[in-house]
Amino acid sequence: MRGNSFGKAFNITTFGESHGPALGVIIDGCPPGIDIDENFIQSEMDRRKPGQSAIVTQRKEGDVVEILSGVFEGKTTGTPLSMLIRNTNQKSKDYSHIADKFRPSHADFTYQKKYGLRDYRGGGRSSARETAARVAAAAIAKLILAKEGIQINGYVSRVGNISFSGALDDSNIPNIEKTPVRCPDLEVAQQMEDLIREVRKEGNTIGGIVSCNINGVPPGLGEPVFDKLHADLGKAMLSINAAKGFEYGSGFEGTFMKGSEHNDAFVIEDGKAKTATNYSGGIQGGISNGMPIYFNVAFKPVATIMQDQQSIDQNMEEQTIKGKGRHDPCVLPRAVPIVEAMAALVLVDHWLRQKTI
Repeated sequence: MRGNSFGKAFNITTFGESHGPALGVIIDGCPPGIDIDENFIQSEMDRRKPGQSAIVTQRKEGDVVEILSGVFEGKTTGTPLSMLIRNTNQKSKDYSHIADKFRPSHADFTYQKKYGLRDYRGGGRSSARETAARVAAAAIAKLILAKEGIQINGYVSRVGNISFSGALDDSNIPNIEKTPVRCPDLEVAQQMEDLIREVRKEGNTIGGIVSCNINGVPPGLGEPVFDKLHADLGKAMLSINAAKGFEYGSGFEGTFMKGSEHNDAFVIEDGKAKTATNYSGGIQGGISNGMPIYFNVAFKPVATIMQDQQSIDQNMEEQTIKGKGRHDPCVLPRAVPIVEAMAALVLVDHWLRQKTI
């Protein structure tokens, strides 16, 4: 299996399966001398881990990170940094009923056709549990970016037809972690939570949007042709399980505007070049311009539902299938730290590339 690595200057390779002994990640290219805050790393893992509230899967995993190499006396050494997250609460029997059946809108059928076999226990490598390794690696990336003044804030902006359309600022950023939904508006967050609970009672699932704001990015990050900053962000976001769409800056709404409306005029403030508007989303020509970067990621409803669905088995015979076990009725709350993680991995990679020019 190829495609398990991401990044060039800051390169990560993840390994492990949902119901295997452990998941892990190896980081190659991490600079030496970075102070490692293990409490921060664990706090990032806790934001993603299952079982953290009543509106997510009730699988109980501590997601404790073990650093196996690349750190000495609390600092990175510059050698490959490896981290391990052991699985402790698998219930593989919950998946025995699909050993020879393909779940609708899952990777079961495509994995079988590509590899000739598959790990049906929770989806194996295709499970969203793989993202635990990404979050662990991105915690290191965030420690590097924080020293450069780069701050990443993800949040849930829509669940179903319930939206938060306000601006994210210092007044409401602290609200994101105050509710299980991770929406910065507490009233809207409650409405979202109520909707997720209602959908869960129906044995169904629901999707929505995770938005992300990035502040403090200096101008100059990104490559102008194939490795444009927004292109790498798009690839990163679309590599997340259940992600169905990515837009940055004005996105699709910009198509309703004229050039005279959409262009971001340059102005000078406090001796620095800025833009009067930011429809570009902080990126022009594939390179950061110093303005805040913002984007949206669309997530589909979780494919496993507790209702009868039509499907087929490995003998190409029609079957009726129904979900069992512990599953998220809405992926959005736990997707927030994953979106932040992938953004951090892209930014630290381009930051390190820029330093070598």
